[in-house]
Amino acid sequence: MNTNSQAVNSNRKTKIFNHPERFVEGWYWAIPSNKLKKGKVKAITFMGKELAIYRGENGEVVAVDAYCPHMGAHLAEGKVEGNALRCFFHNWKFDTEGMCIDIPCLGEALPIKIKTYPTAEKYGMVWVWTGKIAQQTLPFVPELEHDECDGALGRYFEKNCHPNVVMVNAIDAHHFNTVHNFPVKIFFQKEDLNQNAITFSNTTRGGEDSIFLKFILPFYKEAVTYSMCYWYGSNGTVTVGPDFLHFHIMFALRMTEGGKTEGQTILITKKRKGLFGWIFNRVILWVTEIVGNYFAKGDTKIFQTIQFDLKTPIQADNSIMQFIHHTEKQKALVWGSWEEAQAIEKSALREAIRLQEAGKLKKQEQVQRWGDGD
Repeated sequence: MNTNSQAVNSNRKTKIFNHPERFVEGWYWAIPSNKLKKGKVKAITFMGKELAIYRGENGEVVAVDAYCPHMGAHLAEGKVEGNALRCFFHNWKFDTEGMCIDIPCLGEALPIKIKTYPTAEKYGMVWVWTGKIAQQTLPFVPELEHDECDGALGRYFEKNCHPNVVMVNAIDAHHFNTVHNFPVKIFFQKEDLNQNAITFSNTTRGGEDSIFLKFILPFYKEAVTYSMCYWYGSNGTVTVGPDFLHFHIMFALRMTEGGKTEGQTILITKKRKGLFGWIFNRVILWVTEIVGNYFAKGDTKIFQTIQFDLKTPIQADNSIMQFIHHTEKQKALVWGSWEEAQAIEKSALREAIRLQEAGKLKKQEQVQRWGDGD
């Protein structure tokens, strides 16, 4: 316990967690699928970078750096032709890989390429991977990993603090008692799903003195189901509900300028066959939205004023510290440039060493000249 406490004594010592200029490389929500029609292009500001995102005639989504390499015109002012994008200003045309394939005034293309980013669609949302090659699948609910899912979009929201801080609230065991008056102490068990995902599951049974828990406990063989799965430190899926029917809510967050948060609630359930299955899922998603709204706004006033700084961690904060350690081990990118933070730090260190060595060499040369009588 003491080791963990020392490691996260203050968020000022972290390199990624709650950092306004760093974020984990991964999948982040970009735009609702229904907002991007076939043959249309949109401008989005995304993790500090300007992108043009379009849907080709084949239905596939392409995300590219926003500005044309010719004169810097915004490509979202252009038009989609087939599965390619043509700039409005001088009509340069780029394919789905970002390669220039047509310059009308030249009658040929030039070997120029704009940056493109991996995209995917799921749960009614377009997602963009912030690196060159996607290293993981899209965020998923662990118990639905191998199932086809139905999804629907819930509430959009903004918070006045970092996505990491919003996320830890869901595993702040002590606040369930102090804020939500839950009659049982919560204990979480951690499990690493992969390099970018971690789960925290409630292991608490108890609560026989509570009328509420006496009513619901017969629906659970083990502990009351409450599980959080985190992806990239900014996406979280919560699973709640009795043994016979679980509700799944994804809180997809992304950082905005200054280390603030904008998020989208996504409602998820296992896809069921036939008309009855479709109707049943609509009801389930409706109930899930009610549950999701409760989670999204339960602690709103805290997120508007908090200045997170874990100065004095206690045993009840253990899951939060585990989450911080997990986030710190992931690959960090720099806000706006999306360059690898570690590479920039190494480059800065090499430059500092070079300048130090140059200073030493200059001093030695001065000493030598003095010795020679210059």
